[in-house]
Amino acid sequence: MSVTKTITKPLVSSPARRLEADEDLVIVRKIQAGDVDAFDSLIFKYRERVYSVIYNLTSNREDASDLTQETFIKAFQSINRFKGKSSFFTWLYRIALNTSLTHLRKNKLRRFFSFEKMVEEDHTEGFIENLKTESDSDKAALMTELQERLNDAFQKLSVKHRTVITLFEIDGLSHKEIADIVGTSIGTVRSRLHYAKQFLQGELEDYIR
Repeated sequence: MSVTKTITKPLVSSPARRLEADEDLVIVRKIQAGDVDAFDSLIFKYRERVYSVIYNLTSNREDASDLTQETFIKAFQSINRFKGKSSFFTWLYRIALNTSLTHLRKNKLRRFFSFEKMVEEDHTEGFIENLKTESDSDKAALMTELQERLNDAFQKLSVKHRTVITLFEIDGLSHKEIADIVGTSIGTVRSRLHYAKQFLQGELEDYIR
């Protein structure tokens, strides 16, 4: 069973995402022209998504709430510097990511990768069925042990590798979107994802047929 195979996603952004970017740009231009109240619509639209990416990196709800608020404050203060070279979504996520990583480095926190979350997001189809046991009760026990092993393995990854696999697996971003957010090439994103998946797969190989 290949973990890498079960969690592969398309490379390109969807047409819906491109339409979203165009709609956001219209709102941003209004804000830049002086309609500051229009920013509220962007907060409403992206608050949960920003909170999600931050929580997935910090695993602390209070920190995630504070950092989400900080992200939008920074975005509002910097809105006149947004030139539209990337989507507002990408620009905002970059602010959220940098804010989170600064917090993590400052507080020396580690993010706990959630296997349960992966299952909820349906990125591990067929994975549970391939655990090396047939009994449902045994599988439940193994799931608990597997979560602990996955957390431990995830902590061993560098911040760069944890970041790309979080954005890809948990937040569902494409390679290109991740590259734009972290400021690197698509090839580097692919390389980091490949390494992270191979490493996690190796850490879990005792549990998989």
